[in-house]
Amino acid sequence: MNMKRYFWLTNIVILIALVSLVLFGTFTLFVLAYIASFLILLARTFLPRGQKLVKLWLIIAFGFFLAFQIVVAVQLLLTPGIEGGRIPIDPALRSYWPRRIICTFVILVPLVISRYIIVGKYAQLYLPSIKETGTIGFAELKGVAARIKHLAEIAGNTRESLSPSNLREIISDFPRHDSFHYINEGSLTGIYFEKAGETLTDPHLYIIVSRTGSAASNFISLFTNKSYNHVSISFDRDMQTAVSYNGGNNVYPPGMNPEMLTDFTKKSGASLLIYSLPCTTGQKSRILQKIREINESGSAYNMLGLVTKHSYRPNIMFCSQFVYKLLEMEDLVYFEKIGRSVDPTDFVELDYRRVLSFEYEVG
Repeated sequence: MNMKRYFWLTNIVILIALVSLVLFGTFTLFVLAYIASFLILLARTFLPRGQKLVKLWLIIAFGFFLAFQIVVAVQLLLTPGIEGGRIPIDPALRSYWPRRIICTFVILVPLVISRYIIVGKYAQLYLPSIKETGTIGFAELKGVAARIKHLAEIAGNTRESLSPSNLREIISDFPRHDSFHYINEGSLTGIYFEKAGETLTDPHLYIIVSRTGSAASNFISLFTNKSYNHVSISFDRDMQTAVSYNGGNNVYPPGMNPEMLTDFTKKSGASLLIYSLPCTTGQKSRILQKIREINESGSAYNMLGLVTKHSYRPNIMFCSQFVYKLLEMEDLVYFEKIGRSVDPTDFVELDYRRVLSFEYEVG
């Protein structure tokens, strides 16, 4: 059997297994599938040559993914029973099949990430053999050294992001989220809308790209290779009316919430970049009205959407999706991208025409 045919058959078998899991899988089978994928990841981690420290942190990361997968399965496939404990969800629920699809999809997430890290990073780590060094130049050797240094930096960031305290913070915050129902309502007060209304004569909106230093932000940075992983929008330059989708800082439920400067800078290493975007009074007023509508009808932070890139209800979004939607509705977008695929740094990195003006930095 040639290699091409082998890979083709392997993919067919995997696809059949995943479809079968969606259609017939029980909670126990899902958990067994998660454990099996975890064992496969362990085997793949030990196979290539590489730094032991990097492998150790990869194993810790895969262990976290296993815990995350089980938590997702518990939340989506089981529901609290009348007499205590948990029972399987009712197949009559409208979200029955989407829940099963999500639980199946999360099996693939660590496998895809491991392919990127192990194949992409370890393959670049290998030093050339003595025979190969005779056929490559100084530039190639210098490139290998640079890649080794970069991998060492990743290992250092991984140690911090996957520390026990960070993992506990991420896992403990997960039950507060709901990617299917609105759980946040009225977090913006009348005082907020009064302040925002006073800014309508300012012909600018303000885009805030931030590195919050939170456990979730640090963890996301492992896979995005971006240090700035949050974006907000404000009606004034001093950020008195900043708003975005976030976790609520244990004050409000996850969803659309006000943001204060102190919230951004309470973690060490936090940093904010503030940019201004020209707009008309009418555009600014209509965006404020849209925020008022979301505040009244309800919202939720789209945690699962970070992986699935899908929103199950209109007001269930993540931060960059929210800001992009506001700009898009008033024809203020200055780069082309699907809203659910926008990353926070896209607002700066994709500003090829220099529409934004840099205002100041807080760090």
